[in-house]
Amino acid sequence: MNKRRDFIKTVSLITAGVAIGGPVFSFDNEGLKKVSLVFDPNDPVANAQSAQWALEQLKEALKVQGIKSAVYAKLKDAPVNDLCVLVSGSKSKMARDLMGKRSVAVSETPEALGLVRGVIDGRSVLLACGHDSRGLVYALLELADRMNCGIKPVEALKLPRPIIEKPALKVRSIYRAFTSEIEDKGWYNNREFWKAYLTELAKQRINRFSLSLGMGYNSPDGCIDSYFFFAYPFLVDVPGYKVRAVGLPDEERDHNLEMLKFIGNETTARGMEFCLALWSHGCNFPKNVNYPIQGLEVKDHAFYCRDGLSVLLKACPSISGITYRVHSESGIPDGTKNFWDILFQAHQKAGRTVWIDMHGKELTQDQLTWGLNSGMPVSASPKYVGEHMGLAYHPADIRRREKGNVKAYIEPASGVYVPGRQFTRSGYADFVPEDRPWDVLHRIWPGTNMLLLGGDPALAAGYGRNTDVFGSLGVERLDPLSFKGRKGSGHPGGRCAYADKSLEPELDFQKFLYTYRVWGRLLYNPDTDPDVWLRFLRNKFGKAAKPLEIALANSSRVAHLITTAHGAATDNTIYKPEFYTNQPIVKESKDSIFRDNPAPFVFGNVSPHDPQLFSKMNDFAALLLAGETDAKYSPLQVARWLDDMADTAYQNLGIAASLIADKNDVEFRRFYHDIRIQSGTAKFFADKMRAAVLWHVYLASDDTTALVEAIAHYTTARDAWAKMAEEAKPVYMQDITFGTGKVERGHWADRVPAMDADIADMKEALANDGGKKSNNSEGVRKAINTVKTRAQLAKVDCHHTPVRKFKAGEPIRIELKLAGQAKGVDLYYRHANQAIDWQVMPMGKAGDQYQAVISAEYTKTRFPMTYYFAVNTGKEGIAIYPGLDENLASMPYFVVRQTIKKG
Repeated sequence: MNKRRDFIKTVSLITAGVAIGGPVFSFDNEGLKKVSLVFDPNDPVANAQSAQWALEQLKEALKVQGIKSAVYAKLKDAPVNDLCVLVSGSKSKMARDLMGKRSVAVSETPEALGLVRGVIDGRSVLLACGHDSRGLVYALLELADRMNCGIKPVEALKLPRPIIEKPALKVRSIYRAFTSEIEDKGWYNNREFWKAYLTELAKQRINRFSLSLGMGYNSPDGCIDSYFFFAYPFLVDVPGYKVRAVGLPDEERDHNLEMLKFIGNETTARGMEFCLALWSHGCNFPKNVNYPIQGLEVKDHAFYCRDGLSVLLKACPSISGITYRVHSESGIPDGTKNFWDILFQAHQKAGRTVWIDMHGKELTQDQLTWGLNSGMPVSASPKYVGEHMGLAYHPADIRRREKGNVKAYIEPASGVYVPGRQFTRSGYADFVPEDRPWDVLHRIWPGTNMLLLGGDPALAAGYGRNTDVFGSLGVERLDPLSFKGRKGSGHPGGRCAYADKSLEPELDFQKFLYTYRVWGRLLYNPDTDPDVWLRFLRNKFGKAAKPLEIALANSSRVAHLITTAHGAATDNTIYKPEFYTNQPIVKESKDSIFRDNPAPFVFGNVSPHDPQLFSKMNDFAALLLAGETDAKYSPLQVARWLDDMADTAYQNLGIAASLIADKNDVEFRRFYHDIRIQSGTAKFFADKMRAAVLWHVYLASDDTTALVEAIAHYTTARDAWAKMAEEAKPVYMQDITFGTGKVERGHWADRVPAMDADIADMKEALANDGGKKSNNSEGVRKAINTVKTRAQLAKVDCHHTPVRKFKAGEPIRIELKLAGQAKGVDLYYRHANQAIDWQVMPMGKAGDQYQAVISAEYTKTRFPMTYYFAVNTGKEGIAIYPGLDENLASMPYFVVRQTIKKG
């Protein structure tokens, strides 16, 4: 019997591709009592501080599972019958030899990793290696995570195939903001919080952590909670100055600095970069501020900030970069030169590289130059989709209102245009010329404030694939609950704002463990094995894991779609679909807050955040009446997507609930309630969009039947919201605060009266209408039927080989082959520059090929090129190619890079 079992084990090792030649550890479910951890003390990768920290995490995971571990310097010293985990840099001889036998290799890319089973000198070995120490950290944490997620140790270490990975993005940053003394001092001063939180980030392959100070307000004016707002006097006593925050004891200031040092050291110990974000350098506070600044003369302001930063950088050598808000909201007026020139001197005095990251609504070439003159690495950090979380691609365009006078734009030799730079507020702007001397880091703003749990693998993978299409560094994502308690609105009771206190986690970030896992892993590797997040769900929810994954993926996609398709405001404090304040369809309110779009300020007149690919409701209504179509995703298509997301979420949540043994399980209830709230939001917006289209059909046609249908859809939308809000009452506080304004606080239930008032205005219009008929009654009938019919995307079967490179001043030939017939094909193209408009040209037809040439004159640019196709299929409408995939996570246009060098 034993001989047969040994034979089976040997065969299993051979089929796994492991060489046989001596004593081999048996990967069965018996007898794993001890693991030998082997690393060469002369291996610089394995002996890095962060790698040793990760090794301790693996040892702890083994210990929890009852497995002893011992560390050896040489493989020959480990007991013969132990499973040996070889901890190594990927260039070590043993690592290269073992991987060579398996015909795999770790990429010579920072953060690349390998996990490979094999045999060395007759010994079973599991190689955990990295190109560098961070890659090795990820390899070791992967093994620990497999066990921590409930996989039996023998299975956790029994890899069915080699795992070879490398990062898609150079920078994957999480940004946590201190905005409220009441709500944030607790986590700032909690050392156990930082150990657990930073470990979670490292485990999910986040490689940069940014701690933000000074984000509590948009400027010093009106600031009443100034804790850490003007950060220096809350952290350091600057020699030569008598500046202090009145009311702050010296002991507390010194403690704050010690905590900052602790946070930085704990971050770097885990192999991550530590960034400090200083968003405010102004301190002209009102009289009722809680910590007024005393002793700072105007003439000394810039020098005090420089010297204060110098003290900080000396005291905290873990700080590798500083993010600055450089527009007027920082408290420093636009156009001010001397301040930034003087402040950046602190970087030069640091004695090490401390990169400069600039976030500015109208970031100028001058500011970039001042940073570059410091000799430090410089990055511009524009927002990804305004102040929101949109779909996983850089918007094809920004709203007209934010472009300013596009005709006045001339591509400058410097790469950044100076006058009227309003367009820099919403996206990558004109920051991506190919030869730029600065880097670009895209920042995902908390447009929904992320109170609700999210985790869509497809969307996160899309960000991983699409973020750096212009050669950017990567992405920084604001933490869940960002801005909670902002503008002095904080109150005790838990940052997650649960009314049901049984749902409140011990540490606020623990609610979002799944969010960090999905986003961190898929930003690192968009092709990550789904088992990485499913094993987490299986460990918590058993058989309910898969339906729960599907339900949350669909519900958490809702806000991303809405913010892309409906740009009610760039300002996230005003507009947040997750916590929406109703904008009327019928007539603008006299105190309307939604004023980003042209008047009238009504729901149907709102531009999408990507107006190139999505259409406004009033524009689409006009097309419906005219029997026409355009090359955009319509509000009806958006409504269908929202309905499908909600229906899929509801269905799978029901399946998950039926498979959960304990319906009172706290973690399941967190998932359950947030999925329900987001799905109800989807149903609301879907029917409100249909109602708005019909309202504008009514306005254009004066036909009562359209108005009747508009009221019906709006009532359905309102009821969906009211039902969701009623369910949320016992779950969340009645006053959830992200600021002091009425749109920044309250509860979903507070929003229903405004919807009722808007519907009442519609009904009043109906009462005064008199039952009129349009001269275009047939057009109205067709429009109504279209709204009531499930929207269908036009489909096209085509083949296109994307153009990958071009040279400035040389034409670009574009070809598209169609399998079927089409009325015509248009080519849309533009420089990767959001300050200018898209160009369009009809493509010529030759057989089954369509061809067009972008002129040599147009390619005289320093920017990459973008393009896509609009195929008129006739009866089905116009298809966008490549367009969005079924998960709305793809890049809907092609990007062509230039063959020029930076510098």
